[in-house]
Amino acid sequence: MHLLLLSLLIATAAGKGLEKGPLENKVLDVPEGTPVPYALYQFQASHLEVDGFRLTGETEGKISVSEDGWLYLEQTLDWAHTQTHTLELEALVGSEPVEGPVSITINVVDVNNHAPSFNQTDYISIVKERTPAGVPFARVFATDLDDPESPNAHLSYTLVSQIPNRDNTLFFQINSNTGEISTTAEGERLLKARESVIHSRGGDFSDSLKKRFDDYCTPTEDIPYELNPFYSCVQRAESRRLNPLEDPDFTLIVRVEDMGGESVNALNGNTRVKIVVQENLWVNPGPINLREQLKGIYPMPIGKVQSNDPSAFYRLVQKERELTFPFNVTEDGDILLTEELDREDKAMYILVVFAEDSYGNQVDPPLEVQVVVDDVNDNAPICEEELSVFEVQENEPTGSPVGHLMVHDADDDNTPNALLSYSLVSQTPSSVFTIDGISGRIQAKQMLQRRDATEYHLTVRVNDPGFSTECKVLIKVIDINNELPIFEMNDYGSHNLSEDTALGHTLLTVKATDADDPGTGSSRIEFHITAGNEDGAFAMETDDNGEGRLVVAKPLNYETASSYKLQIDARNPEPLVSGLEYSAESSAVVSVTISDVDEAPVFDMDILDVTVPEDTKEGATLLKIDAKDPEGKEILFKMEGDTKGWLEIDPATGEIKIKNKAVLDRETVEAFHFTVVAFEKELSSEREVSVRLLDVNDNVPKLTENQAFICVKKPQPIVLTALDADADPFGAPFTFSLAQGKKSPNWDLSAVDGTSAKLTLKKSPSEDKTFLIPINIKDNAGMGITQKFEVRVCNCTELGYCFTEPGVHAGVLGMPTTIGILAGTVGFIGGGRNAVLGETDAIL
Repeated sequence: MHLLLLSLLIATAAGKGLEKGPLENKVLDVPEGTPVPYALYQFQASHLEVDGFRLTGETEGKISVSEDGWLYLEQTLDWAHTQTHTLELEALVGSEPVEGPVSITINVVDVNNHAPSFNQTDYISIVKERTPAGVPFARVFATDLDDPESPNAHLSYTLVSQIPNRDNTLFFQINSNTGEISTTAEGERLLKARESVIHSRGGDFSDSLKKRFDDYCTPTEDIPYELNPFYSCVQRAESRRLNPLEDPDFTLIVRVEDMGGESVNALNGNTRVKIVVQENLWVNPGPINLREQLKGIYPMPIGKVQSNDPSAFYRLVQKERELTFPFNVTEDGDILLTEELDREDKAMYILVVFAEDSYGNQVDPPLEVQVVVDDVNDNAPICEEELSVFEVQENEPTGSPVGHLMVHDADDDNTPNALLSYSLVSQTPSSVFTIDGISGRIQAKQMLQRRDATEYHLTVRVNDPGFSTECKVLIKVIDINNELPIFEMNDYGSHNLSEDTALGHTLLTVKATDADDPGTGSSRIEFHITAGNEDGAFAMETDDNGEGRLVVAKPLNYETASSYKLQIDARNPEPLVSGLEYSAESSAVVSVTISDVDEAPVFDMDILDVTVPEDTKEGATLLKIDAKDPEGKEILFKMEGDTKGWLEIDPATGEIKIKNKAVLDRETVEAFHFTVVAFEKELSSEREVSVRLLDVNDNVPKLTENQAFICVKKPQPIVLTALDADADPFGAPFTFSLAQGKKSPNWDLSAVDGTSAKLTLKKSPSEDKTFLIPINIKDNAGMGITQKFEVRVCNCTELGYCFTEPGVHAGVLGMPTTIGILAGTVGFIGGGRNAVLGETDAIL
């Protein structure tokens, strides 16, 4: 019957045009659970007399081949059991292979045939009141036996329902990717614990319950608690409340779906999460407001904290690093102030309160408590200047501002304690000024004339609600700016400069005079270049004597600008009187001609850094140097300092390449420098080029030693150490293994650290013997080779060296038979080594 079904299946497959082809290596993808028998592929041999095929390998009795080359399934495949089947197929004539073998790989393709399942049918969790929204307090976890790399095992969690949900308000939410459960904003705000018995410090449930029963019930008869039915009822209710399996506050139904929950064909699983809402006694008492200089008995209680763990210990630290910390906390959670506070020293403290168990582990999250120091009026106003000096021009109109008196009060600006008022106590020689009582702004009550007075002295009283201070003020009446600055000449002629003139060079000194009152802003002269200096090549430096220096401010360039015609203006810092304007007498011109200088070539870049892999092939371009000659002359390039001889430069184009047969090697030098010279007939310029070689995995880890010996009577493990010249990630950690991963009857190999392993002898031989052990060492990137490590197992002297019994191997060793002691490893590594190689055992 099976053969009949197979024949029909193959005939049907041929009719449907299933794939067929020559006998060659093949990879086939087959969905798991495919109904059988099922034809996969027909292999066709080129040999005309082929009358059958032979299939070997990981068939597991599920995969077969027919006489005419059809590869087919006899049993369904299961991805969870085997993901890949590796087979070999031969074409036969009779029983003799005539073609092949060829390799066949069958990849079992996962289908979504496993529903996700939770690791628990019921979860139990506790959440405290006011738990911040979004902070996980519980997590559910599910697994799926389908391919974890496929959507079939991509799990998504959803909250199906919340019981109870009286107002259609969800108190909880779930992270669809992680299964973490947290409160919503409504849950953070509205979750409340049922009233319960609070355990006192050092007490137990029974003591607390009895005290609460006495407080609320007040028994009239002297009945033992255990015989009182009311007490027993309360006791049972409280016990049930503490058992979330019996009486949770909320039950959440949580669903998990595979395929990311985005397909109607997704499979799912469900679980329940039982939640008890617990009272949160751990409440921040802040902010705490304290008045500075508070009188009383210290230490003074200012607040209290209470942990949810009645046996918690409290610890208090200051968040900021300060020299003084005038706070403490008692074992009952009372926060104490130990001394008076001064707001002007520190206006706010942040106290961090910890609740910990007897081992120092936190039982509640730390609380940050703000202590705000309220101000009292304990500071007088202070004049910022011992003598405040102001200037005012004569003939200014009545009410012209003179200035603001600057006064500081260290008390809190946001309180009346720092509210200042100003008043004039005296002014000499006459009373011509007024002051704003709130802002301290001084104004002139009349037009001032220097002929009346050149200076006025004022005394201003400044008051806050409790203190008073007097400030001194000097007001100078200065001349009005009714005279113009005038140049000694208005044309300073022509001047020549070469383009290589140094920065800061003074080209010209100009001079102007002003007839206003000396020493005032009306007579002080400032010089400015106002035209012809678009590229900012020149600048004016001004002194207090009416002189200005025209200096070179930027490098000159004949090729960019060969001449300048500059206009220089003389100006006063004080504004001119109304109706007066600056004229041509306050301006001057100067012409500057720039002469050309033969300049060296200029590189386009100041810094030349190159990074290339060390396996860059010969002939590859490293970089191209660009340089130009300011005068347009033809330039050439050359290279100096290439000590490795790896590079060559095209003198015409500046292209730098790796020489033929040159091999860059980071293990020889990680970075190197050379100089590129750009030159024309007479001048040249240089730039240093820095090259850093990037590592590639071109070295394998190698043993630092390839032989050792072990004493039979006192065998000690041998530590093998390897080195790899490559850098991370192509170096350590190394993986040590016996060749081909096989186990050895004589040796164990185990890792010590990233660069070494321990070779241990499991069973000592009956006589001296030398082993050649193939050790495979791979670097962090999986690259490595097998190396032979020679170990001699021998009898040893008291000093720990191998020795040979008299007469053994004497002829081969080249020593008299009467000499039995081989001096340590010298004898072992020398002539003795050749003698024992004849009896060497390779373990694999």
